[in-house]
Amino acid sequence: MQAESVKKEESKIIAGLYINRLKRNIPLQADPTLVFATKDFGAKRVLNSHKEIDSPYNTYKNAGLPPGPINMPQIYTIDAVLDYQKHEYIYMCAREDFSGNHNFATNLTEHNRNAQRYQKALTLEIQKGRQQKK
Repeated sequence: MQAESVKKEESKIIAGLYINRLKRNIPLQADPTLVFATKDFGAKRVLNSHKEIDSPYNTYKNAGLPPGPINMPQIYTIDAVLDYQKHEYIYMCAREDFSGNHNFATNLTEHNRNAQRYQKALTLEIQKGRQQKK
């Protein structure tokens, strides 16, 4: 959970989101566990091809918690899980402003809109970086 956000203030929200997914038997679909499974620690995007990797840490393919931690959690992260925020969120996506915050959603339609905004902003950022290198 800690690798999902650099924003301490989101910890309890994210913990609640994962608790909601576990309670509903929805795969966690946690990008950090997938990055850990692929060992591509510089990945900016998780691609559909990454989601096919055969690993117990692939939380897109495997339901429930992965077999172990992917990093050493901070105390505040453990506290956030023990005192998670109760809400209805089951999806999250990085905000398109690259602030490190997330947009949270209760349904797939809302999540897909959030994801499209982020992907568009990321594509523009990558194109901008390529133009500056020319």
